[in-house]
Formats: sequence, structure tokens, C-alpha cells
Amino acid sequence: MRIARFSIDGNVAFGAVEGDRPDELVLDIIKGIPFADFELSGTKVPVNKVRLLPPVLPNKVVAFGRNYADHAKELGHEVPDAPFAFFKPSTSVIGPGDEIQYPSFSEELHHEAELAVVIGRMCREVPRERVKDVIFGYTCANDVTARDVQKREKQWARAKGFDTSCPLGPWVETDLDLRTASDLTVQLTVNGEQRQLGRTSEMIHSIEDLIVNISEAMTLLPGDVILTGTPAGVGPLTVGDEVAVTIEGIGTLTNKVVKRG
Repeated sequence: MRIARFSIDGNVAFGAVEGDRPDELVLDIIKGIPFADFELSGTKVPVNKVRLLPPVLPNKVVAFGRNYADHAKELGHEVPDAPFAFFKPSTSVIGPGDEIQYPSFSEELHHEAELAVVIGRMCREVPRERVKDVIFGYTCANDVTARDVQKREKQWARAKGFDTSCPLGPWVETDLDLRTASDLTVQLTVNGEQRQLGRTSEMIHSIEDLIVNISEAMTLLPGDVILTGTPAGVGPLTVGDEVAVTIEGIGTLTNKVVKRG
């Protein structure tokens, strides 16, 4: 099931996405929230009549860096022996179609296409064999990065945590099992030109590794998001660019870069 979060006439709701052709997609509005038992209302609205929002509002976004060897190599970094985590604040999250605001303190903004894992239940110290039970689903992400700031500063809070630096969407796909999610095509285009192309099977540390690692340290809550790293091909974004992340079996997340007002 594809579950989207949307607004219409000033109201916010979740809905199950139905249909295959982009111009024919409809939302069956969900009664309640998708992280608990819910029912479909049977009330349907065309997707093109609503505004799609970030599919979840995470308490925290835990991101893992240097999780693809070729990406680490292209930036001149060593591959870490263990998962390498950092955070993006909830205020960095935007949805499909929202604008990425080029930060005033940077002159080198980069895209990073990533598979995002959405947590479905409160959990801590998750054993490897139970990882599949705490995953709600998967969505597309763009770990937008002020690369010059990342290089200049010792920690990454400003470089990767500025407002609008974490586009998510367009919805959460809940029907992918862990094995399938571990071998999906991840690609990114800028103005229709392909920049990144890889597979989640190229990850150094698996989805299980990442969730076991971070849940050893902290409690994960429903709606929390885990970013799993980016394949090689990261590169610059400029004002006016349209950047699109497409992940096999999930969908396409598209955003435009604008000058920060």
C-alpha cells in the first residue's frame, strides 16, 4: 500500500494511493493514523486536487553517511568500519513539490538521493531478526548538503540540517519486504539529466545494520526516518534546478531549488 499525507481545504489527512497513471491517481482517505489499526473510509479524492505533504513528520531523521564505497571515494573519504550516523532536524523536512531554499551561507549545494526507511513502532535495541517488524515502509529522500560548509566545519549540523534540506516523499510504500528493499535502483536527475544511479544492494552497511546500530543508542518512534546513504554521482544544484529522486518500486520525489528569501 502507498500511504500519502496530504492537505485539502485546510484539512490534513492520510490516504491510500490508488491507481498507476500519474494523472489518474486517487486517495482513499484513512480513518485514523496509519501507525495503528486503521480503516479506509471509501471517500476518495484525486491526487491532483490535493497538496501532497511530507508523508510523515518524524520526531528525528537519523542519516548515515559514507554508506556507498564509490560515494565515499568520490569525496576522498575512507569507508567507515561501522555505520556513521548524524541527524537532520524535523524542521529540515519538506514534501514533494516543495521548494529547496538555497541557504545564504553556502555557495556549493549538492544533491544526495537516498532510500529512506520509515519506522512503524516504538522500539529500542532491536535484534537483527526483528528489524523487519519495526519498519513501516520506505520512501524517497534527498539529503541536500551545503558541501562547502560540510568541508569547512567540523560537524555537519548546519551543512545538512538547514531548513528544506530533507525532502521526503511522495508517499510511503508499505508493501516492500526487507529483502526487496535491499536491492532497488536509486536514481536522481537534475533538469531531466541523470546524475546518480545505483542500487541499494551496494550499501556497505545493510538496512538491518543501520537500525540495529542506532537503536542500540536511542529509542525510535513511529514516523522516525532512517536515511541509508547515497550512491556516487553527487553534484551541484543551482537556483532554478528541478531535482528528482526516483526509487524502484516506490515513486519519484521532485523539488525545485529557489533562492532563500
